Amino acid sequence: MSGQSITDRITAAQHSVTGSAVSKTVCKATTHEIMGPKKKHLDYLIHCTNEMNVNIPQLADSLFERTTSTSWVVVFKSLIATHHLMVYGNERFVQYLASRNTLFNLSNFLDKSGLQGYDMSTFIRRYSRYLNEKAVSYRQVAFDFTKVKRGVDGVMRTMNTEKLLKTIPIIQNQMDALLDFNVNANELTNGVINAGFMLLFKDSIRLFAAYNEGIINLLEKYFDMKKTQCKEGLDIYKKFLTRMTRISEFLKVAEQVGIDRGDIPDLSQAPSSLLEALEQHLASLEGKKVKDSTAASRASTLSNAVSSLASTGMSFTKVDEREKQAALEEEQARLKALKEQRLKELSKRPSFATTDTSPVSTTGVTISTAPAIDLFSTPSCSNGALKMESDLFDIQQTFNPSMQASSTGLPVATAWAGYSTATQAPPPGALQVDFESVFGAKASGANNMESDDILKPTMVGSNQALCSINQLSDKLVGDDLDSSLANLVGNLGIGNGTTKK
Repeated sequence: MSGQSITDRITAAQHSVTGSAVSKTVCKATTHEIMGPKKKHLDYLIHCTNEMNVNIPQLADSLFERTTSTSWVVVFKSLIATHHLMVYGNERFVQYLASRNTLFNLSNFLDKSGLQGYDMSTFIRRYSRYLNEKAVSYRQVAFDFTKVKRGVDGVMRTMNTEKLLKTIPIIQNQMDALLDFNVNANELTNGVINAGFMLLFKDSIRLFAAYNEGIINLLEKYFDMKKTQCKEGLDIYKKFLTRMTRISEFLKVAEQVGIDRGDIPDLSQAPSSLLEALEQHLASLEGKKVKDSTAASRASTLSNAVSSLASTGMSFTKVDEREKQAALEEEQARLKALKEQRLKELSKRPSFATTDTSPVSTTGVTISTAPAIDLFSTPSCSNGALKMESDLFDIQQTFNPSMQASSTGLPVATAWAGYSTATQAPPPGALQVDFESVFGAKASGANNMESDDILKPTMVGSNQALCSINQLSDKLVGDDLDSSLANLVGNLGIGNGTTKK
């Protein structure tokens, strides 16, 4: 079976409808295609583990759900995706897996669809066991051996004797589960199992490096241990020698399938004389007769053994650092490619800069920076108060002629409505107000009011207007406002004029 199946597409479509991007990506990473999960899907899932708003249990459950498939391809790719997130994802993903009582229950998995299904089912059972053991190890020590700090001041080198004797067996169990994958080069026949093997290969290097440093720490403390501790330590060291042989065989398979020789560390065996020295020391603590050995010879044997193991550790560290550097360069190359692609997209977009012919061009236009006039604002109180006071109470002879409406020729109105005066004679034919009609003193004015009920403007002769203005200028000199108004009414001759229609 090759390519995405109809089931894969339907499942992805269902997750698209429900809006679950995580479940959709898990589905796409674990399709029926006989190839490893695509990098873009794994990268997205790694990104999800670093996002605080992503539900880690939901992500893990989506992967667990895919392992319930009857297809070995889907199940194997689900294990690979989970392993990838355990190695490269945020640590809270591993923490959640470690908090579960069970992870993968695939000890009886079997795909009977074909011969390849039978063969791959064996490796699925082994692979799931390793991932379970990896999660259990994290639960027991609260850190990942493949990510622990190494070196002289590393975690395994600075651990005290009691804790060291409890921790090394945990590493041994995880290493055993990894080496039990037990694949040879002829069985790495497809992209799925190849992807799983590469993750196991990287784990084996880092895990054995931590294992090796724990043994170095054990040997340095061995001759100062109590009898029971020495017995445990000797048993641990014998198992270490066995696993060193097995890891050598595992690395040979990696070399046969095309992994670069520079990415495979060199293993240096400790001298056999060290094991003999350790056994004799334990025998002496138990009261058995042993051949005499000087402290100098014992120290020399121990120093040679530690030096050999340290060189092995350096070889593992160099491989690990080389891998990290390659990953860093790959990431930088990917970012550079994304940047170049972004620049190309921006260069293809149309320019929005204005030109001389553009309707929004501002070339040659002077933009006024004066504050805009607020048509709805309230005028200043101080100026308004002074102006009103001048209009109402400062009626005197020095009347300002410049306040008239020169453009229309209409007389300037004072604050007292109905009493309008002009400071100069209006032009012939100008419209004037007949105050006699306004106040209804004449019979003709009364008749107009009775007929139309509307105040109609009447025309006044220019000579009469000049006479009224001269008389007004002479009379508006009284200090009493009432007297001035009375004089004004008499001077205008209300009730004595004639109405002109």
